[in-house]
Amino acid sequence: MNNKTLMANLRSIPDFPVKGINFRDVTTLFKNPACLQIMVDELYEIYKNKGITKIVGIESRGFVMASALAVKLGAGVVLARKPGKLPAATVQESYEKEYGTDTIEIHEDAINDKDVVLLHDDLLATGGTMKAAVNLVKKFNPRGVYVNFLIEITDEGLHGRDVFDADTEVTTLMVI
Repeated sequence: MNNKTLMANLRSIPDFPVKGINFRDVTTLFKNPACLQIMVDELYEIYKNKGITKIVGIESRGFVMASALAVKLGAGVVLARKPGKLPAATVQESYEKEYGTDTIEIHEDAINDKDVVLLHDDLLATGGTMKAAVNLVKKFNPRGVYVNFLIEITDEGLHGRDVFDADTEVTTLMVI
């Protein structure tokens, strides 16, 4: 955890998107082949013996590592998207945000009760989007559910991990 190469290549942008927010930009990790390899290798080590059959990537930065790790694990990829972005019938989950509600959805045939699912996103801050994604995936009654983030932000008084049930295994590669 907190690999020095990853930490050195993670870009922080102060006051984005609004004043007072220190935005962590993971695109600097994705464009660096060494960082990309480190992240795939570290994630593989965590999940190689968990029997993962599907990886749910959360729109949109979650798609990158979900796809890369799925290739190495021999798993499928499921996209969790905002409404209206997926072409076939979907299952939805709505959740509260600071200023209203939002919704995510996945195809209704994407997961079944034989699957072991890893949900992946780039950043854990408040945890609201991922908690909704976990609730959405659990509607399919998979055999198992795991949650992963590249980065967990705790230095700004955020406690996103606290929104998950005690039986949900949550892992991160970096804690800031």
